[in-house]
Amino acid sequence: MRRAGIDEVGRGCLAGPVVACAVVLPENFGDERIIDSKKLSAKKRNLLSKVIKENAVSYGLGIVCSLIIDRINIVRSTKQAMHMALNALECSFDEVITDAVALNNIDVKHIHPFKAEDKYIEVAAASILAKVYRDSLMERYHYSYEQYNWFSNKGYGTKEHRQAITEHGITSIHRRSFIKNVYTESR
Repeated sequence: MRRAGIDEVGRGCLAGPVVACAVVLPENFGDERIIDSKKLSAKKRNLLSKVIKENAVSYGLGIVCSLIIDRINIVRSTKQAMHMALNALECSFDEVITDAVALNNIDVKHIHPFKAEDKYIEVAAASILAKVYRDSLMERYHYSYEQYNWFSNKGYGTKEHRQAITEHGITSIHRRSFIKNVYTESR
C-alpha cells in the first residue's frame, strides 16, 4: 500500500505562510532517524531533508500566505495548503494520512490520527520537509525585516518578536488576524 503522509508547519505563527508537505515513500522504507520535526535540531532536519528527498517516490508542498490566512482563517488555510501539497504529488497513492486534520474531497482512504508524525514515517517525513522549507523561507524574509529577527524566531510569537511589533508595527507578511491586540499601528 502506498501512503501519502501530510503535515504542516507555521500554523501558530504571527508572520509568514502556513506550509504543508505531502510525502510518499517507497513501500517498506524505514529510517529510525525520521521522526517529528519538532524533536529534531535544525542541523538534523536539514540532513534528513536530503535523505527524504533522495528516497521519496514523490513529495509536494502547499503554501498559503498570510493574506489568505487573514481572509479565510488558519484552519481553512491549513487544509488548503494540505490539498495543494497532495495535488503536487507526481504519483498515485492508496491512502492519505494527516496529523489530526480531517480533509474533505479525498478519493482514497483517509485517516487523521492525533500525533500521526509519531506513528507514520510518511507524516514525520512531511513534517521535516515542511519545517525545513518554511524555516528557510523565514530566514530569507529576515534580511528584509531584520528588526523582527525571523532568522531566530521564524515568525512565532516570541517575546522578542512581539516587542518588535510594538516598536516597529507590522509588515506585509504579518497575520493581522493573529496580532490584533499586539500592534498599535501598521507600517
